[in-house]
Amino acid sequence: MSKGKRITGAARNQLTDELAKAYESGQSIRAIAIDTGRSYGFVHRLLAEAGVTLRGRGGNMRHTG
Repeated sequence: MSKGKRITGAARNQLTDELAKAYESGQSIRAIAIDTGRSYGFVHRLLAEAGVTLRGRGGNMRHTG
């Protein structure tokens, strides 16, 4: 897939599924964007459109004592 090339239809659906699986397995949006040659905003938008629950920034920062 060419970097920055417009993606539509079935190819977009397939990419969305792949990005969602990568994110749900623990990869960050930024890492996925770098791996796919897409922008952070594009990856974020596809994940949101797919209904993926996005994690907060910086992971779990709570300390339990």
